[in-house]
Amino acid sequence: MLLRKVFTRYIFTWLQKLTSRTTSELDDKMLLAGEKPVRALFVILGLYLALLYLPLPPALDVFFSKVFRSLLVILIAWGFYDLCGRNSLLSEELKEKLNMDNMLIHFFSNVARFIIIALAIVIVAQEWNYDVNGFIAGLGLGGLAFALAAKDALANVFGGIVIIMEKPFVIGDWIAVPEVEGVVENISFRSTQIRSFSQALITIPNSTLANAAITNHSRMGKRRIDFSLGIAPETHGSKLETCVKRIKQMLVDHPGIHPETILVYFESFGDHSLNIFIYCFTCTTIWSEYLEVRQDINLKIMAILEEEGVSIAIPGRSIRLENVGVKTEIDR
Repeated sequence: MLLRKVFTRYIFTWLQKLTSRTTSELDDKMLLAGEKPVRALFVILGLYLALLYLPLPPALDVFFSKVFRSLLVILIAWGFYDLCGRNSLLSEELKEKLNMDNMLIHFFSNVARFIIIALAIVIVAQEWNYDVNGFIAGLGLGGLAFALAAKDALANVFGGIVIIMEKPFVIGDWIAVPEVEGVVENISFRSTQIRSFSQALITIPNSTLANAAITNHSRMGKRRIDFSLGIAPETHGSKLETCVKRIKQMLVDHPGIHPETILVYFESFGDHSLNIFIYCFTCTTIWSEYLEVRQDINLKIMAILEEEGVSIAIPGRSIRLENVGVKTEIDR
């Protein structure tokens, strides 16, 4: 007990000052994780040495020796258990170096703690001469049966791990997958919840998402404007050429249009129109701002056509009527 108090007051405080001088936080967390096991070690070691000093039968000496070794294994497992905690080694270190999500860190922390507990139980059982081979074999067969029975659930868990590690989307992103489109509201190991634009909450298994083509609209760098403008077929060629040049120049000068790709060409002769192909991108990806830019472009195109005296082609149909030698044509 005296050594325990000395360690706590002096040695551990000195070690904390020593580790605080280093740039890495790993040694600080290892020291904190081993503090409680080392404190308990002094008490266990003192009791063990006192029992060895007593004139006990050899059988009791062997028994106390096994107890001491078992407790040492438990103390070591205790230290590693705290070291693998959610708020210890597997949190900040892995989050900074591997850019891992908190939920994934929590999952791996629980897996590591389970492995540490299982190893400690196996080592202590072997210390007390228990045959653990059959137990381990039974666990293997049981694990196989469990894996077969929970195949879909495990597929969803591993799908969730893939989604969290690769991060094709995060909470708040607007995504589109086959038959579903909306905003991601929650990501768990089993499923992902998406709020559709009709405000319906859709839950999709992670195994389905992991194997699906995902379109993340929130990560667009720019938005596309792509349409064909139909001009009246009686428009003169020089007028059409002027309109093409003015529309392209308007897009080049527009602050809301990305300057990288701007295409404006007289594309084709339609059945009832001369088609001008317009292809460009907006600088913004926000839906409302995109609509404002597109509206402004449409209005400016209409102004250009009005100034040049060019009309937009309206789809029509010619109907011919014949009645007792009277022929009439009606254009619509």
